[in-house]
Amino acid sequence: MKKFLLVLVFIVGLMMSGPGAMAQEIILMLDWFPNVDHLPIYVAQEKGYFAAEGIQVKILSPSDTSDALKLAVAGKVDVAVSYEPQTIIAASEGLPVRVAGRLVAHPLTTLLFLKEKGYSSPSALSGKTIGYTVPGLMDILLQAFAKINGIDDYTAVNVGFNIVPALTSGQVDAVMGPFKTYETVTMAAKGIEAAYFELERWGIPDYDELIFICGAETRAKKSDAVEAFMRAVARGLEDVHNQPEAALQAYFKAVPDVDQAIERAAFERTRPYFAQTQVIDQERWQTFADFALEHGLIDHPVNVVTLLAP
Repeated sequence: MKKFLLVLVFIVGLMMSGPGAMAQEIILMLDWFPNVDHLPIYVAQEKGYFAAEGIQVKILSPSDTSDALKLAVAGKVDVAVSYEPQTIIAASEGLPVRVAGRLVAHPLTTLLFLKEKGYSSPSALSGKTIGYTVPGLMDILLQAFAKINGIDDYTAVNVGFNIVPALTSGQVDAVMGPFKTYETVTMAAKGIEAAYFELERWGIPDYDELIFICGAETRAKKSDAVEAFMRAVARGLEDVHNQPEAALQAYFKAVPDVDQAIERAAFERTRPYFAQTQVIDQERWQTFADFALEHGLIDHPVNVVTLLAP
């Protein structure tokens, strides 16, 4: 009996000290369904980078693209994939949001239209019907873009992510929100040629397209786990830049039901835009926040020092 108890104590001790025994759970909510924009996250998961940091990551998809930020701020999820403009808007409204890191370091968002329309400049969309994808973000961004580029008397319509049907049916003449690295690929696969205006080339300041955010309370209470999460993601990002094919295969293993031809093409377009470092440019963020105030995206000024504080 004594020998049995000693062996039992030994086994329990091994279990308590083994890898993952004390792993802390991080609940992550994506901004949309899993796609190559999230590839470094899945690389970190598949290659054990999260486990090496002593965390277990549960990945959730939202029912709506605005859910992730709301749930993170409310503490219902620990970390969320969000967008810099959406985060600036939330901060202006007084929501306790904090930025944890970067995923995609430059704008992917476009004002997209069918190439056959032949619009040579944004002002050609004056008097047209323009769709948008994310209420509370893309409609507001559209307002600023239209003001800067002389798009007058347009009608804005929420098309959600029914982008292609809205365009091909003639419901809208263009859509604000599609990514130049993804929707263009999915449309090409259907034989539809897309064209677009890049926001940063038409008056919108450069910004971090996809970021990781937390509620302020979560950022404070689970600071070590959040930082561990970001270190693991940073390793995933390094693999994307240094071992792209291996990274892509890890993603395919994690998300086996995707159309690999489309995802591969989208990955090649997206890869140059993935963050190279986790150094957040405070000046660049403040420039966008000031722009947002000047052009009516937000009603109250945002000091990004607080927003970017650990």
